[in-house]
Amino acid sequence: MHHRAITSRRTLLAASAATAAAAATGAVGPAPAHAAVLDRHLKGLISRMSLEEKVGQLFVMRVYGHSATAPDQADIDANLKEIGVRTAAELIARYHVGGIIYFSWAHNTRDPRQIAELSNGIQRAALGRPVPVPLLISIDQEHGIVARIGRPATLLPGAMALGASGSRSTARRAAHIAGGELAAMGIRQNYAPVADVNVNPANPVIGVRSFGADPGAVADLVAAQVRGYRRAGVAATSKHFPGHGDTAVDSHYGLPTISHTREQWQALDAPPFRAAIAAGVDSIMTAHIVVPALDPAEDPATLSRPILTGILRGQLGYDGVVVTDSLGMEGVRTKYGDDRVPVLALKAGCDQLLNPPDLAVAWNAVLRAVRGGELGEARIEESVLRVLRLKNRLGLLRDPYVSVPEVDRAVGTRAHLAAADRIAEETTTLLQNSGNLLPLSGRRQSDLLVVGADPASPSGTTGPPTATLATALTELGFAVRALPTGTAPTAARIEEAVAAAAGMDAVIVATYNVTATSPQRTLVSRLAATGVPVVTVAIRNPYDIARLTGQRAALATYSWTDVELRAAARVIAGRARPEGRLPVPVQRADDPARVLYPLGHGLSY
Repeated sequence: MHHRAITSRRTLLAASAATAAAAATGAVGPAPAHAAVLDRHLKGLISRMSLEEKVGQLFVMRVYGHSATAPDQADIDANLKEIGVRTAAELIARYHVGGIIYFSWAHNTRDPRQIAELSNGIQRAALGRPVPVPLLISIDQEHGIVARIGRPATLLPGAMALGASGSRSTARRAAHIAGGELAAMGIRQNYAPVADVNVNPANPVIGVRSFGADPGAVADLVAAQVRGYRRAGVAATSKHFPGHGDTAVDSHYGLPTISHTREQWQALDAPPFRAAIAAGVDSIMTAHIVVPALDPAEDPATLSRPILTGILRGQLGYDGVVVTDSLGMEGVRTKYGDDRVPVLALKAGCDQLLNPPDLAVAWNAVLRAVRGGELGEARIEESVLRVLRLKNRLGLLRDPYVSVPEVDRAVGTRAHLAAADRIAEETTTLLQNSGNLLPLSGRRQSDLLVVGADPASPSGTTGPPTATLATALTELGFAVRALPTGTAPTAARIEEAVAAAAGMDAVIVATYNVTATSPQRTLVSRLAATGVPVVTVAIRNPYDIARLTGQRAALATYSWTDVELRAAARVIAGRARPEGRLPVPVQRADDPARVLYPLGHGLSY
């Protein structure tokens, strides 16, 4: 056993040495001669794996706890209940998983040093196995409204905000900062950037996670972020193939259908994925959506061979890692049982099986499919080879560990935080400014009331928004009172806000996903009726303004972490100029066929 472990480690070192030069240059792939040598070494490693170890390499699983070997008792209990193991180390020993995904709700992401120690503990457990293969640790750290790691790490504006900046260099810089911080914590695969083109304002799951509604602009920014992540040593993941931007159903809870024709798909949905592939994207995530024009069988794309092997591999020429979206989502579970889903995903062309609801069911189903002849072992080895090539390109086969003392010098640095502030100013969008109300003057308009919604922080470490805006405006010289009114203010709360507005020089209202029936509309119109100037700040969807009346000025920030809200405060106070331009059109609420604010709209001063 000991001899086998030593031999395997030597093989890993030899394999990584074979492509060290290519990796150092940041090339999209090793030269053909190097690739052949590398594949020989990696196939040698695969040949020493048992079938169970090969199958395990294809799974990326959640696990509870802040430590790989000594999590809190509550996390041990959760692991036993959901996975049948106590710790991450036991998960690796039993199922030989190739990857682990971190979540804040799984208590993996307390703080940067702890995350780095967790990553090292996971890698120690992996390298202690008979065939030692490092894990690829992944996360959903899109920034904006999806962020698992918060302060003191740097939080950056998300995709639609970057779309409002329109700058490829800004998008690349944001990804390079985000990737560098993840790599320092041992996280080497990020499920970003989103490559979906958000053409449906009612999209409940993508929205501001998309760079915008223009396929060419989205393609440019996706490619820029892929390059930024690659330069930082992190595998970017463009998602959700073949394109989740025109859905009115959330695939977490149902199975959406996209009615685009093949021609519409080529023009609208495909360009960002083509751009990602050209930029050398390391992984592409599938969507749990039905696209009848691409697969008449109407299987979810995750389980569709015509979509994944026919189009993604064949037509688009992609040979990197294909990862499923979470197999716990309802969209992939509506048609087939949890034992069939992973087998069908592999038959369709997936390489990594992400977060199945019951790992024992999924893992054993794949084993049975191979032993019963439904899946060839060669098909499994093809995906294992892709996963190992990626681990090698990231340098994990050479050295998977991170330096815990270095974390503080790499994560949440003053330079990164300053860059995030500057990027947020570039993205803040001024949609309306009647009578040049903005910027407000601390001398002439000193007394301000801040009301509105306080959605939970994406990372659990920022906000609440009304308090953040009030604090930032106070620091800028205003006298500010904050009165949270929520996403569904009651009649009594609206009356309280109207009373509080008396004698104020202006009211700032943070709005969140305003609908046709939302009492946030009543709040804004009642405040405007007092005669006190009202400034609305759409802290998520820029579409809010179409349903609001009476405000004198309106801003869009595309997210509500502190970095966007502080930038909005600087814009309101005239300490920064609004530079963002709408990356999506805003249609009129009373007539959606007509545009209220076109794509590219944005005021400044």
